[in-house]
Amino acid sequence: MKKLFALLFSTVLTVSVLAGCGSTETDEGTTEQANGKKWVIATDTVFKPFEYTNENNEFVGIDVDLLAAIAEDQGFEYELQSLGWDAAIAAVQAGQADAIIAGASITDDRKASGWIFSDGYYNATQTFVVAEGSDIKGFEDLAGKNVAVKNATAGADFANSLKDEYGFTVTTFEDSPTMYQDVTLGNSAACVEDTPIMATSIKEAALPLMIVEGMENEGSPYGFAIMDEANQELLDMFNAGLANIKASGKYDEIIDTYLK
Repeated sequence: MKKLFALLFSTVLTVSVLAGCGSTETDEGTTEQANGKKWVIATDTVFKPFEYTNENNEFVGIDVDLLAAIAEDQGFEYELQSLGWDAAIAAVQAGQADAIIAGASITDDRKASGWIFSDGYYNATQTFVVAEGSDIKGFEDLAGKNVAVKNATAGADFANSLKDEYGFTVTTFEDSPTMYQDVTLGNSAACVEDTPIMATSIKEAALPLMIVEGMENEGSPYGFAIMDEANQELLDMFNAGLANIKASGKYDEIIDTYLK
């Protein structure tokens, strides 16, 4: 757990990647030279197993590896900037980054606010999580209690959609580790997180938390996203590359590395 919380204090990590050999195959089988543009792609800092720093101080994860594989397939160059969730969104909105990949659920609300998503690349549910030994077994048990959420996430939307019906309050945090800590300290009765992230965090960081069966939503896919139509070329390359690495088996290899 100390390792997980220590990541909160890490400085911004920038990973520059040169992928491919400067060319890409078109549908007609001809080769086009890459235009030399380096795309700036923003991401979160701590969202294991999708993006995180490992014991060797390397920035790794499903999103990191998928992006590298897709860039290699499509022959484009990029710089991955690990900024944190809120800062990553702000960077893309301000035009300081071209796109975001950070386990972002594809939702109608985000689309309405200007997010332009790729095809989905991973389906995930959101679930309520409580402290070990908690007597909370369902939503009804949250009446009069507080639930911790991460700002501007599908988990936050899920909690807010239920709070009036079940009579609980919601407190918002900027990152997942601080949200988890609020539950372990007893300040909140539960938190809401993407199920694969929560399961990985509990297992690998030995967090004193548990997932409550039956307190998850139907879920939605994660998507790579741009917020400026001028970057449609990047989105198109992501979709094409995603399809190719799924067909080749590379996609399954990456997922199995982190989730099996």
